[in-house]
Amino acid sequence: MNAIITATELASELAKPVPPVLLDVRYQLGGPPGRPEYEAGHLPGAVYIDLDDELAGTPGPAGRHPLPALDVFAKAMRAAGVRAECPVVVYDGGQGWAAARAWWLLRWGGHPDVRVLDGGLAAWRASGGALSTGRPHPSEGDFTPVPGALPLLTADDAAALARRGVLLDARAAERYRGEAEPIDPVAGHIPGAVSAPTTENVAERSTVFRDASELAERFAALGATPDTEVGVYCGSGVSAAHQVLALAVAGIPAALYVGSWSEWCADPSRPVATGPQPG
Repeated sequence: MNAIITATELASELAKPVPPVLLDVRYQLGGPPGRPEYEAGHLPGAVYIDLDDELAGTPGPAGRHPLPALDVFAKAMRAAGVRAECPVVVYDGGQGWAAARAWWLLRWGGHPDVRVLDGGLAAWRASGGALSTGRPHPSEGDFTPVPGALPLLTADDAAALARRGVLLDARAAERYRGEAEPIDPVAGHIPGAVSAPTTENVAERSTVFRDASELAERFAALGATPDTEVGVYCGSGVSAAHQVLALAVAGIPAALYVGSWSEWCADPSRPVATGPQPG
């Protein structure tokens, strides 16, 4: 099953007798909450999901966006009407990072049919899709997460994978090199990691994913192929989920280091590399 869905395909599926559950996960790092934007207009029937409160735990030594408590995540998904046997489509304002985080959590929790709207809300509107300001009241879902359906890395796992496989750093290249660090207290990257900015997953001046073949070419040039053990991290496990999604589109399975750089650099005993090379 493809991990993404176009706006045209989604419109067709929403017209079916049993349409997919829609989750609106609009979010801006350091910006205002996405709920006001949701209330101003969303896909008809979509339920708003708060990334900070429902898709992540409390910031701390485990990172800025650690895994949420399983009961909190389960409660949010069931309240949104998520059912084990019903497809789910997630979207955000267009960047795709927050939607990918929801996609990854649902897939990691064992949901078999989750896709991200390619291009997000902007693609839906460009296709002529209608928006609604009504707040839906879905029937209670029955989804019970069973973690482990997608691979998850600890800090030690990430360090080991950087030595034996390919560990991709999804942050901006200048953060990888250690030239700038606007968020975390330490600049640089995990030794052995390869720079692979998430922004290069999408077409130029767009939020729509590159074709699967283009993505496969991109990742192959970085050493990541279907036969390679691949892991991904970013600053706090959000944009890295987008990278895992792009790898899935390219047919390459990958593990996510959720704690990412914000967890790694919180421990002064962990080594830090700088410069353009993995180190």
